[in-house]
Amino acid sequence: MSRPEKVRLGEILVQQKLLSEEQLGLALADQKRSGRKLGRVFVENGYVSEEQIAGALARQLNIPYLNLKFFNINPEIVRLLPETQARRFRALVLEDRRGALLVGMSDPTDLFAYDEIARIVKQDIELAVVNETEVMAAIDRIYRRTEDISDLARELEQDVGDASVDFGALAAANPNLEEAPVVKLLQSVFDDATQVRASDIHIEPQEGRLQIRFRIDGVLHLQTEADIKIAPSLALRLKLMSDLDISEKRLPQDGRFVARVKNQRIDVRISTMPTQYGESVVMRLLNQGGTQLRLDAIGMPRGLLERFRAIIQRPNGLVLVTGPTGSGKTTTLYCALSELNSVEKKLITVEDPVEYRLAGINQVQVNDKIDLNFARVLRSALRQDPDIVLVGEMRDQETAAIGLRAAMTGHLVLSTLHTNDALGTPLRLMDMGVPRYMVGSSLQAVLAQRLVRMICESCTSPYEPTPTEREWLSLELRDKVDKARYFHGKGCSHCNGMGYRGRTGVYELLEMTRAVVDAANDPDPAHFLKVAAAQMAGETLRRHAVQLVVQGRTTISEAMRISNQVEE
Repeated sequence: MSRPEKVRLGEILVQQKLLSEEQLGLALADQKRSGRKLGRVFVENGYVSEEQIAGALARQLNIPYLNLKFFNINPEIVRLLPETQARRFRALVLEDRRGALLVGMSDPTDLFAYDEIARIVKQDIELAVVNETEVMAAIDRIYRRTEDISDLARELEQDVGDASVDFGALAAANPNLEEAPVVKLLQSVFDDATQVRASDIHIEPQEGRLQIRFRIDGVLHLQTEADIKIAPSLALRLKLMSDLDISEKRLPQDGRFVARVKNQRIDVRISTMPTQYGESVVMRLLNQGGTQLRLDAIGMPRGLLERFRAIIQRPNGLVLVTGPTGSGKTTTLYCALSELNSVEKKLITVEDPVEYRLAGINQVQVNDKIDLNFARVLRSALRQDPDIVLVGEMRDQETAAIGLRAAMTGHLVLSTLHTNDALGTPLRLMDMGVPRYMVGSSLQAVLAQRLVRMICESCTSPYEPTPTEREWLSLELRDKVDKARYFHGKGCSHCNGMGYRGRTGVYELLEMTRAVVDAANDPDPAHFLKVAAAQMAGETLRRHAVQLVVQGRTTISEAMRISNQVEE
């Protein structure tokens, strides 16, 4: 295609009646004052959306507008344009059209960018308009640091050599050694983990090799493998960053540090453990800047959300969130705390560890090494005149009893417990040795939850259930099984070929009504389970999971996976 003409974005938007003359004048003044790009001023001031700008440019220049969310990008084609230029020009090479390359640009009127891209790729180019946010997300996703990480690992192998070198001690002696291969390698690992939304980084020494894996949407993926020789250097450097004892290699250690990755503040929880071939290091990444601590953002059904919000507004009582490790319990409690947090209320948390730091809340870190356990901290917390107390986990009878007594004496107590479902939670408290009357009088509600992976929007396609899946669905859908449509993800560049992208919560809520409390005081557990099940009216984890399947948000296999973790 020919070189694009130079046009004025503001005039185009006014001509197409997407912007008023007054808004254009205000935006131009704002641009002059702030130095931001005019298109960014339009969007951030709420005058137009990025999609409206892209559509207007496409119509004016008579070129296509591409929604990258539904475009299966080939990473090899994209890398024809180096990452630096792709970020600078907000551009992606999308297709090789045999004689010309299709290039998506958020600003196709940038003539300098057009000429530079054509010079770099050494081919004719055809333009398409793309959304700026989507193009930057695609750049983050595709220009991963995998090759850099492998190269830096090899560089570190050469640096370490065959001799035993205490690289961590060397870095401690010179903390400004930013160009050290181990520092550059770790920076690349963190950059890549952030780009792919990893929740954990696993650095694991194996026989003859070191493997680095990322946990993405609850599933581990191999990132790279390197020579086992570099494992001690990585472990020592991470210990230094976490203020751990670098001389102790025989015992597990836990710590934390803050990393800055692409202008994001990442809280890193680190755990080291001695294994047969060296120290295994696992890091949990908590993005403090990008976390949405809102109950309406975690996937609760509307009716359940309204009930849960009403329960946590009560002045006293115990509210428990249950589920296995990694089911999102802590996030749910933090969302509840975020809504309850106000100047009029004193909130205290007792946690191991403190995962998110919230302004205005007194957060206490448990430390068993100095006998600062849950029960001890909770006793002290109750002498601090709190209105609301969060106990990270009720691990034993003593902690549970103190929490329930606090709930009886005018405090709202939030906590977690490891049980399969909501129905079994009151019985579990009694098994722990908590008196039956205390459970009945203090427990307000139990929220059980799981996390399911969501189908990637960019590659969702129809799916035909197997006979086993159809039989399982019929437990909830009955004769409506054949009327519903089912989907799965084929796998694309947006989801790294997995077919899933992101997770959402699946919930069930048991409210301790008068009838349920009376049944809890009955020594017959079967009677309690019958009454509690009637109170829930079938609104179980399985039903919510099936609803997500019917809505096309998750797959049948994911719904079956989380449902099989609970009693049928």
